[in-house]
Amino acid sequence: MRATVNGTVVAEAPESDLVRIEGNWYFPPSAVVDGALTESPTAYTCPWKGAAQYWDVVTPSGTTSDGAWSYPDLKPSAVDRVGTDFAGYVAFSPGVTVGE
Repeated sequence: MRATVNGTVVAEAPESDLVRIEGNWYFPPSAVVDGALTESPTAYTCPWKGAAQYWDVVTPSGTTSDGAWSYPDLKPSAVDRVGTDFAGYVAFSPGVTVGE
């Protein structure tokens, strides 16, 4: 699976390494291209996952503000609910194309 912006790959990993939650693919942190993400100040807390970290996605064609998010410190019940620890895994907003 790949996450791309205007043809630039920002994350890539086998589907078996990803976690699918609520219709979103979450990529392991090691799958994200170095320098593709910069921290965003946007704050959000999911009632069942916990506090999110939003990221701007940076490519040669520009920056997609809040184009990605992750949950660095999951609520323990989130791991139980999903069945795997996805702390730090990165999901992408609609401005980023995710597919094979």
